[in-house]
Amino acid sequence: MSRERIPQWRPGYRFQWEPAQDAFVLLYPEGMVRLNESAGMIGELIDGKRSIEAIVVALAAEFTDADADEIGADVDGFMQVAHEKHWLRFD
Repeated sequence: MSRERIPQWRPGYRFQWEPAQDAFVLLYPEGMVRLNESAGMIGELIDGKRSIEAIVVALAAEFTDADADEIGADVDGFMQVAHEKHWLRFD
């Protein structure tokens, strides 16, 4: 998947912090998905304006002691899974 693409949550899907879960979750008509910490950090940056590459750059700037290639691979993996599960659409 090209990192120039801009992810957006699909209509009917809502990303939010859920205190009862102590985690970010993705709510949708059929249920809820509890996201792990790294998926939550990625999800916070999905705003329909940032490209996948901009999300990678933002996370790499926040975690300067982490390997940028590893961050990129994590973001790419999340985008692939989220796309396959129909959580995201791309412009």
